[in-house]
Order: sequence, then C-alpha cells, then structure tokens
Amino acid sequence: MDDLLQVGVITTTHGLKGEVKVFPTTDEKERFKELKQVILDTGTGKLDLEIESVRFFKNLVILKFKGINDINDVEPYRKKNLYVTRENAVQLKENEYFIADLIGLAVVEEDGEELGELCDVLQTGANDVYCVKKDDQEILIPAIRECIRSVDIAAGKMTVHLLPGLRD
Repeated sequence: MDDLLQVGVITTTHGLKGEVKVFPTTDEKERFKELKQVILDTGTGKLDLEIESVRFFKNLVILKFKGINDINDVEPYRKKNLYVTRENAVQLKENEYFIADLIGLAVVEEDGEELGELCDVLQTGANDVYCVKKDDQEILIPAIRECIRSVDIAAGKMTVHLLPGLRD
C-alpha cells in the first residue's frame, strides 16, 4: 500500500504571482478547500507545500502556495504530481477503495480460477471498469455488485463473478 495518494497534477502556471493550475485526480475536487498542505513530487525528491488559497476554474483547481509569490518559482513544477498522506485523504465509504490500493491485486473467479492482475481502473462515469491482465490477455470487468464479490486489500486479492460475454 502506498503511503501517498495522488490528488492532482500541476498543468501550468496561472498569472505572475506564483499560482498554478491543477488537474484534480480525485473524485471530489472540492476536497482542495479542506486541504492545508500537499506533497509535490519534484522528480528528484518530495517537497511539502502549504496551501494558501484555492479557487476553481472549469475542471481545474487554482492553488497558491505559501512562500511562493513569483511565476519563476513555480515554473519548474509544471507536469509534477501532487500527493496527500493517507491521514489527509478523504474518508471512504463502505466498499470504496483507493485506486492505488486496487492496482496490483490478484483477481480470481469464484471457482478459484486465476484471471490475472488488476492493472488499471477506467473511470467511465456510470461505473468504474477494472482492467485485468494475464500474459497477453485482457479482461474488462465492470465494478458493479453483480461482478465484484469481494475485495481483500490486506490479502491482495479480489474475487469476481464474470457475467456472460466478459471473456469474449
């Protein structure tokens, strides 16, 4: 399990006073209002940044960090990821999981047949779809109650029921 969870990616600078536009990688972009700090992956290390202000523009979040007051100071952070610690992550409801925790799970059918490893989660709007790969085969499984029987993050295993047609 990762200790850090991604909440966004800095896309570009905004204005001259050190603000950045962030593409949120979280389901709830409004959560940025509650965040006090984020962790920036600079590519060579991690940098703790304190959030000074938050605004929203279309599908983006505009952040201003304390102590950064010039466009030249944030320019190197373009295309860099922002993270939070698990303690600062949103509280999940029952049967909700962080994508980072799902990636890598062994996926097995109810009869015990190993289907492969969960390698990606596609967010389609209606429901997520789990991409499971084994060798060169790929199965797409909708994340719906009829298909997902159990998820055991600690054991690294997901048990599924494949509806007719999902193997084809």
